[in-house]
Amino acid sequence: MARLQESLKLGALELKNRVLMAPLTRCRAGAGDVPVAINAEYYAQRASAGLIITEATNVSPNSCAFENAPGIWTPAQVEGWKSVTRAVHEKGGRIFLQLWHCGRVGASGILKGNDPLSPSGVNDDLDSLQVYGLMANGNYVRIAATPSRAMTIDEIRSTVLEYKAGAANAIAAGCDGVEVHSANGYLPHQFLSPTTNQRSDEYGGSVENRARFLREIVAAIISEIPPEKVGVRLSPFAHYNNVRDPDPSVTYPRIAKMLNEFGVAYIHIADTNAWAGAPDLRTILSLIKPHFRGAIIVNAGISPESAEALVGAGDADAVAFGRMFIANPDLPERIQRKGPYTELRTVGLYGGDRTGYVDYPFHGQVTAAR
Repeated sequence: MARLQESLKLGALELKNRVLMAPLTRCRAGAGDVPVAINAEYYAQRASAGLIITEATNVSPNSCAFENAPGIWTPAQVEGWKSVTRAVHEKGGRIFLQLWHCGRVGASGILKGNDPLSPSGVNDDLDSLQVYGLMANGNYVRIAATPSRAMTIDEIRSTVLEYKAGAANAIAAGCDGVEVHSANGYLPHQFLSPTTNQRSDEYGGSVENRARFLREIVAAIISEIPPEKVGVRLSPFAHYNNVRDPDPSVTYPRIAKMLNEFGVAYIHIADTNAWAGAPDLRTILSLIKPHFRGAIIVNAGISPESAEALVGAGDADAVAFGRMFIANPDLPERIQRKGPYTELRTVGLYGGDRTGYVDYPFHGQVTAAR
């Protein structure tokens, strides 16, 4: 696995390897969506990653698909994230914070009685939306999504400013950069699809108009921090949260060109359908790679062997591992040694205590137990 162990220049950073930690929703923030000590412990355990991309982090109280996910819009949240970044940096790690707005993927019960916001109030598929909440008995369960309403122009513009503030807050909290979550059916992704974006104003219709929201977000962020500290996550074909883009081959080459013009550090490709046995990675790469000169990070259902091949062939610059990084906190070392790998347990994936979060063994603990 020699290529995965090589360093990588990513924007202004020199990453120590190409085994990255993917964003992983874990739902263990404290009161006020503030990161707490156990979150710092969790990320510090995984600081051997070339780069940690944090769990999706809400930029606004109007965004919540997973109760107890962290935020980045209050001073207390910034202080909470400082403890996380400090712990990661003390271990020699690098960390980007993923900026998140869920849009129509939400429920009024976890939005303080407010309706979820969306491009056009498309609500024909609420049973397809993935929303989770914490029950009084401590169980973390999927709950019913509630109808969204179309955003006003003022709300769109204020949301763009929330992303800008979130990026500034992330840097103030000690993060090395930010990733804009424009994948998996969340708000920027909703604007990109003509199925979920049926607006007739400057934010709807043509590809250029549908891309305007993401363009304004990235422009606002790079007015605050350098573009080499910014990445964007895309999942053109994802069925998750049901954006139903009828022709990603039209949308995503233009998005790749736009992001190239901005000079962002990387595009993070999420091949979400791979988990259902229908990978789209080769097609996604063909749409994006010819139009983008920055780094390409790939993710979803990729084995270490496939990752080595992708990087070795020049198809990707780095690979982000998710489930394997939950179960193997020292994953780069495990890959270098060719295992053994700890199997993921379903307990504690979303919410809970230390179990399934910070209790996975390191390589030495596994071999000592044999």
